[in-house]
Amino acid sequence: MSADSAFEDINESKANMDYIYDQSDPRAYFHELKKLAYAIPDAAKPIFQKLITHLQHRQERPVHVLDLGCSYGVNAALLKYDLSMHELYDHWSDGSLVQAAPEDIVEHDRRFIDNLGEQEDLLVTGLDPAESAITFAKDSGLLDEGLAVNLEVSPLSNTTTEILADVDLVTSTGCVGYMTKKSFERLLPAITQGQSPWMGNFVLRMFPFDAIDEALAKWGYVTERLDGQTFVQRNFASASEQEQVLEQLRDGGIDPTGREVEGQLLAEFYLSRPIVDAAAVPIDRLFQA
Repeated sequence: MSADSAFEDINESKANMDYIYDQSDPRAYFHELKKLAYAIPDAAKPIFQKLITHLQHRQERPVHVLDLGCSYGVNAALLKYDLSMHELYDHWSDGSLVQAAPEDIVEHDRRFIDNLGEQEDLLVTGLDPAESAITFAKDSGLLDEGLAVNLEVSPLSNTTTEILADVDLVTSTGCVGYMTKKSFERLLPAITQGQSPWMGNFVLRMFPFDAIDEALAKWGYVTERLDGQTFVQRNFASASEQEQVLEQLRDGGIDPTGREVEGQLLAEFYLSRPIVDAAAVPIDRLFQA
């Protein structure tokens, strides 16, 4: 079985929430994910901030982040405006928004963003197949640039390739599994035009990262896993979802005892860097307190 086919089988075990990911605004997205205590952006935030700070010390221009599977710009909100998921859930639970028209929602969110202090030495480009979500994230000011692209089915256009030429850090908090080796192989020529950006991927434990690791290695990358740490993505949506995920984990030789058995989807963090960078500062030293 190919890695892509394996990913398809694993995805079938997860609850299907496609309907919340590409609406004109994020009301349904935050409503549904709040019920599941979706928390992976909060868990990822200090990790990404550590990487961004390290890169800022190496260059004078702003750090350019490419967030894969960005949806409505959630990671951008946390990194650029120092928000938390709790604050975003509160913001989108505002009762005045229930009957609001989509265009009013954009204005509401832009006013909210304009009152926050933006990290000026950080630019965030989002990439996601969800065109409506990308449009909202750009119009509200969360993303500096948004790319509605499905790299599993289409290559990058020349215009998109130009936008990605100076990316310093690639991030993701849940898209690996929907994005396979194919997507990364299509992305790599664009983001390595002038340099080789770092890549930080949070990957649910039932998804093997081996094939993507091998693809990155051909471009001179070394991938390290942050050992001994797992990160909560969200609660299981149902007993059926949990049962199927536990089966996938056990089939993959992963023991879920005391982890997913307790009722939460867990991710691990993989950092991929050029060989020289990984040798200079190993991952354990990079994340020392």
